[in-house]
Amino acid sequence: MKLEFNLDVFAAKSPPMLGLDIGTTSVKFVEISEAGKGQYRVERYVIEPLPKDAVKEGDVVNAEQVAEALQEAWRQMGTRVKNVVMALPASAVITKKILLPANLSGIELETQVESEANQVIPFPLDEVNLDFQILGPSPGSPNDVEVLLAAARKEKVEDRVALAEAAGLKALVMDVESYATLSAYERMASLLPNGGAEQTVAICDIGANAIHINVLSDNESVYLREHGFGGSQLNYEISRRYGMTTEEAETAKRKGTLPETYEMEVLRPYSETLAMEIGRALQLFTTSTQYHKVDHVLLAGGGAIIPGIDEVVSARVSIPTIVANPFSSMSVGAKIRPQQLANDAPALFVACGLAMRRFDQQ
Repeated sequence: MKLEFNLDVFAAKSPPMLGLDIGTTSVKFVEISEAGKGQYRVERYVIEPLPKDAVKEGDVVNAEQVAEALQEAWRQMGTRVKNVVMALPASAVITKKILLPANLSGIELETQVESEANQVIPFPLDEVNLDFQILGPSPGSPNDVEVLLAAARKEKVEDRVALAEAAGLKALVMDVESYATLSAYERMASLLPNGGAEQTVAICDIGANAIHINVLSDNESVYLREHGFGGSQLNYEISRRYGMTTEEAETAKRKGTLPETYEMEVLRPYSETLAMEIGRALQLFTTSTQYHKVDHVLLAGGGAIIPGIDEVVSARVSIPTIVANPFSSMSVGAKIRPQQLANDAPALFVACGLAMRRFDQQ
């Protein structure tokens, strides 16, 4: 899926751009370069923690704190690149598939898209950023094409752009997190039978407060849903068990300074609960859609970093499960420790998808 809100006019060849993912608990940068025809190299990345509640449910609550985190993260990257690709949460974007005559010219198509958008978007068009992509001929109507509309409130886009500018960066493209997920998935599809073709694959992106479910059928997204359970629940359980704040729990978890009993008392029960919640989410998918089974589960997001979580989920849902590493087919720059990148890869899933956008325009 190559749908995005362009914020600047690209030259014939895209300038270098960093993927920038602003999450609930951290900001992540990823820089990827070409390393030969069809080959890529991860040059740099960084994960910088955010102060508590600086971002809540996809909305930036404290812009100053987030901008400071962006500045610090960019400084740690040690890059000269200041152009970034950012993303809005799927919940902040309205998408709709429409049918339009296949013989429309460019200007006629844009006019018709705006007319259709007026019917489906509950805001005045001058208050939204609008983009569209032709998906291809309509299977049931040979004279029509399927077109995907995407619209977001301008204020949502402008808030993200202002954050980048406050940190001394320049936002060139505003993407949608669910589409960035697909771009990252494309780097891994070859690991699945038949490259994911004729397969139903559930990408479960485990964030701080929710599991973002994106189900693909034949490598096309057919289902998006948020399920209210996330990694912050683990920090809550750590703080409750060991008498510390959730911030202290996060720090101790990252540094590996929790008591020896942590794995048995907290991590294992949490992992079982997480697997059960994923099972419920997948059951909702199979019972509410025409798709009656899932062939593969892909775990992404910070919540997928837990060692062995793929085995726990696979045992619970009886579906082959892998932890996402979109960098597995890429070479690694000299400044990166490969083992650390492998550990962090699930949390960098969206940032990787955003970083790959620079190659779409070439």
